[in-house]
Amino acid sequence: MRVIIAGSSGLVGTALVAALRADGHDIRRLVRRPTAGPDEYRWSPLDGAIAPGAFNGVDAVVNLCGAGIGDHRWTSAYKQQLRDSRLTATDVLASAAAEAGVPTLLNASAVGYYGDTGDRAVDETAPPGSGFLADLCRDWERATGPARAGGVRTVLLRSGTVVARHGGLLGKLRPLFAYGLGGRLGNGRQYLSWISLEDEVEAVKFVLRTDSVDGPVNLTGPSPVTNASFTAALGRALHRPTPWVVPGFAVSALVGEFADEAVLTGQRVLPTVLENAGYAFRHTTIGEALAAAVGPERP
Repeated sequence: MRVIIAGSSGLVGTALVAALRADGHDIRRLVRRPTAGPDEYRWSPLDGAIAPGAFNGVDAVVNLCGAGIGDHRWTSAYKQQLRDSRLTATDVLASAAAEAGVPTLLNASAVGYYGDTGDRAVDETAPPGSGFLADLCRDWERATGPARAGGVRTVLLRSGTVVARHGGLLGKLRPLFAYGLGGRLGNGRQYLSWISLEDEVEAVKFVLRTDSVDGPVNLTGPSPVTNASFTAALGRALHRPTPWVVPGFAVSALVGEFADEAVLTGQRVLPTVLENAGYAFRHTTIGEALAAAVGPERP
């Protein structure tokens, strides 16, 4: 299979490129800098330019583009960057896929689509929630419209929090927990829909080869947990105590609006489409995922 990937330098993209190449697939990467090899094609989402021939013979497009949700405080300017980095790139790629007759587009999205679900479990049949993140995800998914209209199988990858050895949420929390500074955030009852990096990559590979999967797909583990449960599980995995409680007002003061939408609230999301399609998770509990992420590296 020939797959072209945008956003290939991030946490998931890097792992996905390596896994697909290990399986013998022909991988092309869209980059915004000068190209550094024959597998790279330059593009500029802002002006819609893509290097000639990039989509020739391509079987699938995987779009993982988007500025980091938690990388900066949510100023008006950064919120606009979060939108532009997703919507513009998606529209360009969806249009290019349709024009080139590419059979499949896998486009990133997130469980933020559902808003704050409290302790209510939701799956792909649930409507969008409210708030900046929910609106962002809804508009992000709508930007794939040109591909859908052009007959391209369009899969919306609603990812949860990816648990990985390096980077992501664990990369930020692990140093704190290592020094005994781990603790729950706010009341700890907000849900975290997580997925191990291995399952994130394997699920994307599964969707690529499963033509019957179409539309929204939750890339989350089958057992979402509360923040308090996640905190305790990470403490056990690292053999560190987790005695602290960070009050909600302190979290809000530290990171602003991001706290109210992505830290002190959450989503209890189930991967119904994946499971019904026959995907078998490598890590079904947060304990398994954390043990894989913090344990000895496999050769």
